[in-house]
Amino acid sequence: MYPQKQKKIAVINDFSGFGRCSLTVSIPIISAFGIECCALPTAIFSNHTGYEDYYFDDYTDKMEPYFSKWKKLGLEFDGIYTGFLGSDKQINIVTKFIREFAKPETAVVIDPVMGDNGRTYATLTEDLCRHIGQLAGYADILTPNLTEACILTDYPYRENISDTEELKTIAAKLQFLGSKNIVITGINNGNNISNFILRQDGTYILQSLPRTGGQRAGTGDVFASIISADSVNGTALEDSVKRAAEFVGRAIALSDRLNIPSQEGVCFEMLLATLNES
Repeated sequence: MYPQKQKKIAVINDFSGFGRCSLTVSIPIISAFGIECCALPTAIFSNHTGYEDYYFDDYTDKMEPYFSKWKKLGLEFDGIYTGFLGSDKQINIVTKFIREFAKPETAVVIDPVMGDNGRTYATLTEDLCRHIGQLAGYADILTPNLTEACILTDYPYRENISDTEELKTIAAKLQFLGSKNIVITGINNGNNISNFILRQDGTYILQSLPRTGGQRAGTGDVFASIISADSVNGTALEDSVKRAAEFVGRAIALSDRLNIPSQEGVCFEMLLATLNES
C-alpha cells in the first residue's frame, strides 16, 4: 500500500553531468526509497572537478529566485539535505532556505563537504570553514568525514584516529556547534572502514565493516543520500548508517570488479533494486 502523502526532500547541491556525484547521485537514490527528490542546484558542472577540465556555471544568484517560487507554491518538505557549498553567499542563502522551509518535524541533514585525507579542498578559505561551522548548527544529522570533523572542531588531524573515546571527543565538539546527531564517516581502522555515531542523547557507537576496495569519488554523496531518505522514513540512525555503509561497500566492490575508473565514482545504479533490502 502506498502512503497517503508522498514524502519530499529538498536537496541543495551542485549538478555534475558526469562522474556520479552530488545531485546525479541523490536523485536516483532518494527516489529508490519512494521519496520525491526536489533539487535546488548550487552550480552546474559538465563533470566534477576531479577531472582536469570541466564546464562550470555558478547558480548562486539564481538560487533565491528559484526557491521563491517553491515558497509561492506553498511547497513543504519532510527533509532538507545540503551538500557542497562553494561560497559564503551560498551558505547565507541555504541558511535562509532552512529558516523558511524547516518545520520542527523536518529532518535537516548537512554534509559539510570541505576536504579529505587531512586536506581542505582548494575552494575552502578560513572564513568559509567558519561559516560552514555555523550552518552545521542547523543539522539534525551532520555527516562529516574525519578530515571535515577535525576542520570544524580545530582538532589535530591524524589518519589513524579510530579510538572510540577520541572520536567521541571530536563528535561532542561538533554537537557544541549545535548539531544534534553526528556521524563521522570513512574512518580508516586497519582492514576495516568505520563510522562513528554520537546521538543527541549522548549515546554512541563505532560501526565497522571490512574494506571492500579503493577510494572513489561520490561515495559520501551516496552515503548522505541514504541517511537523508532514512531520516524522513523514521529509520533508527544506527540502522541507517549500517545500511548506507553496506551499500557503499557493495558498490565499491562491484565498481572495482568492473574496472570502473575511480574518478567515475561507484556504479550504484546496478544495485538500486537491493537498496531497501539491506
